[in-house]
Amino acid sequence: MMRDATPDEDVALSALAMRSKAHWGYDTAFMDACRTELTVTPTMITTGEVRVAVDDKDEQVQGFYRLAIANGEANVELLYVEPVAIGCGVGRVLWQDLCARAALAKATTVRIEADPNAVVFYERMGAVRIGDCPSGSIPGRTLPLLRASV
Repeated sequence: MMRDATPDEDVALSALAMRSKAHWGYDTAFMDACRTELTVTPTMITTGEVRVAVDDKDEQVQGFYRLAIANGEANVELLYVEPVAIGCGVGRVLWQDLCARAALAKATTVRIEADPNAVVFYERMGAVRIGDCPSGSIPGRTLPLLRASV
């Protein structure tokens, strides 16, 4: 089930983002460098499209995304899945909801600055790599840049 995030979920969503990123084996120094970029604030929730996927049985949050839309393009600012739920379809549910929300807002494309470990997922969802972009957390590091049609 999908629902809107609430501002009081900021700490829990930030922790989920950190767990999800750490799942890929990044060391403590790397994770510390990413902390600010992975922190979700109440303002981010109230001013952006932040949606969560929850387990139908226990209503525990399994993943979330934050989407910003401007000039006909949706930008995936965050998309993270609980490590225990990776590979279980939660990412696909988030993606489908994200695309539906983008289409409702009249976006025609979705832009993704992806962690290298997430590229295969986004390609499975129909995104195409269009280049690289600088990391917002690690100076000198680049990230894959992808785009998908809505």
